[in-house]
Amino acid sequence: MVLSSKKTTVRTEGEVPGRKKIRVRIAPSPTGYPHIGTIYQALFDYAYARGRSGTFVIRIEDTDQARFVMDAEDEIYNAIDWFGLTEDESPRKGGPSGPYRQSERLAIYQKYARELIEKGSAYYCFCSKERLEEVRQRLASEKKQVMYDKHCRNLTDEQIAANVASNMPRTVRLRVPENRQISFTDWLRGEISFNSNLVDDQVLLKSDGFPTYHLAVVVDDHLMEISHVVRGEEWLSSTPKHILLYQAFGWEIPSLIHTPILRNPDKSKLSKRQGHTNVSWYREAGYLPEAILNYLALMGWSHPEGKEIFPLSEFIEQFDFKDVNPIGPIFDLAKLNWMNQHYIQETRDEELLERLLVHFPDLHDKDQSFLLRLMPLVKTRMDTLSDFTALTRHFFVEPDYSVEDGGDKKILAETQKSLTAVKKWQADAIFLGLKSVMQEHKVRMPFFYKLFTGAERGLPLPQSLEIIGRDRTLARLDRARAA
Repeated sequence: MVLSSKKTTVRTEGEVPGRKKIRVRIAPSPTGYPHIGTIYQALFDYAYARGRSGTFVIRIEDTDQARFVMDAEDEIYNAIDWFGLTEDESPRKGGPSGPYRQSERLAIYQKYARELIEKGSAYYCFCSKERLEEVRQRLASEKKQVMYDKHCRNLTDEQIAANVASNMPRTVRLRVPENRQISFTDWLRGEISFNSNLVDDQVLLKSDGFPTYHLAVVVDDHLMEISHVVRGEEWLSSTPKHILLYQAFGWEIPSLIHTPILRNPDKSKLSKRQGHTNVSWYREAGYLPEAILNYLALMGWSHPEGKEIFPLSEFIEQFDFKDVNPIGPIFDLAKLNWMNQHYIQETRDEELLERLLVHFPDLHDKDQSFLLRLMPLVKTRMDTLSDFTALTRHFFVEPDYSVEDGGDKKILAETQKSLTAVKKWQADAIFLGLKSVMQEHKVRMPFFYKLFTGAERGLPLPQSLEIIGRDRTLARLDRARAA
């Protein structure tokens, strides 16, 4: 559909003419649980608004009643709050441009749909679902672009009046002009043009009185005085329809910014079919929200100083849409894990324990001072908070390990003798006790890990045994010898 795309210099810092303040929005649909792509979009909007004394709006686009999920809106707010991207206006906060839930704005959309009909920019369509399906199948079989065949576009006034009088089900469609080039400027991609003959006469108002996305988004963005429409690049092909609507109403077109789509390592779109697209997946897996935001900030944008680790406040200070690369960035979980591990390692012990207590409520039953002693050990080994359980199991559960080989039993006895002789039960002294056995019997550290933890590797063993304590450590040797 694109005829041309020419990169041009676009305004990034100035205000949209006629508007005194920057206003941006995200407009999620409550048809499922929050997608990480929604947070990616929200982060850019939030940073742009906060860095320029603007306003960040959340609008709920709940006109798709067939796919509506009851608690999805609450989950959207929970995700926004978890990441700390608090909005200025929304259904839950209110504001001067409400209501902010589209299902509460139906009369507004119906009014503007009628206005479009009166202006000749839209028309009633009385086609049944069956007829539309026949048209779709015919065009598909002919390998043509599937579009409405404009059957109702040229009905006479008498035919329209008769159909309306008989209460025939009808929709309202956009009357796309023929043989025109529809052009607009995208901040990331420059000037883009579409052939109007390849733009469908889009349904604007459905037969149930609910608007489609295309009518609602234009009306809402105008009435809410949104200065910068920021959305994913998948909406580029819909933008010509929106341009026609702005022109039909005589409204100023806001700045248009289509951000790149997050992609998997195989270059496919990061879609809901992958489990790690839902925000809840990251929360349950034990990622820190500030680490995710830092990682998302680097999706298509680079810090001017080449930094990879920086706080949200610094991103707000440095961010500008002119620096965003339109090529879809690769979302790499391994890189996110590395970044999350860095954030965990930099977290104060007391704060890390608080986060673990939230992530693992059962930890409230444990000795808090004992748990705090574990923080310096685990923080260098955890990619996510969820790693805590496996890493620390041997502190709470006695290992079920026995030594049957005669040579190993001899080493076990020497180990018990060496550790019993340790006068000051500290990691350095414990290590020297183990080292003497290792040198004498040519044994490696995994032997001791199995002996004391039941696993071949884990947290630093001398430090672990110091925390476990002399009595419990020697008791484990007794059990291994007796088994």
